[in-house]
Amino acid sequence: MTELKLDSFAEGLHVAVIGASGAIGKAMVHWLEQVPTVTRIYALSRSEPEFDQVNKTVFHPMDLLDENSIAKGAEQISEPLDLVLVTTGILHEGEGLKPEKSIKDFQPDHFARIFAVNTTGPAMVAKYFLPKLARNRKNVFAVLSGRVGSISDNQLGGWYAYRASKAALNMIIKSLAIEIARKNKSSIIAALHPGTVDSHLSMPFQSGVPEGKLFSADYSAERLLHVIDQLTPGDSGHMFAWDGEKLPF
Repeated sequence: MTELKLDSFAEGLHVAVIGASGAIGKAMVHWLEQVPTVTRIYALSRSEPEFDQVNKTVFHPMDLLDENSIAKGAEQISEPLDLVLVTTGILHEGEGLKPEKSIKDFQPDHFARIFAVNTTGPAMVAKYFLPKLARNRKNVFAVLSGRVGSISDNQLGGWYAYRASKAALNMIIKSLAIEIARKNKSSIIAALHPGTVDSHLSMPFQSGVPEGKLFSADYSAERLLHVIDQLTPGDSGHMFAWDGEKLPF
């Protein structure tokens, strides 16, 4: 594994990690703390995580489902941001909310809950954090999406709410990329597929994961940061996997 440097960015990076208390978000903070060119990391989530080291990291509370909270989180950041990482997501919750095996399992309230977290939340983050992006140097706004949100790659069906929420998120990413290209040509808007990560989100479904394809959060986060380092403005509006593969929407 090559050393993580983020050389394609200017010196003195300012980064915001949304969902810093989650497995991948926390791992992102861990790796960013070790990058010499990173100056400041803003960790935002509902609850404050216990980080291994916080030499560069400051925490601000933020609720992804509360627009006022997102606006206040953005207000706490005075410097232009070089990198915004939205690492939030929901697949199941409690005993009742689970991925649908069939359309007969469809429940409107579950559908709305999944969309609120996976689609509306990141869109609201974009509303308040895109204006914070730096100008005249490389900057990236990246969200965790997934191959499961690809319409053209859907071979199995099922998982209606989760698939639809990620497909909708991908469309938002595409539209954001078109809009921001008119305003800030240095910006890159991208969706990221982290692979299957050993976390609360994937826990009930890990038995079906092929050998060698269940990643630790640390491994996935590091690989995604390497992918981000390789992105150029021509990649804006697309989805990339943890190994750099460009995935279809």
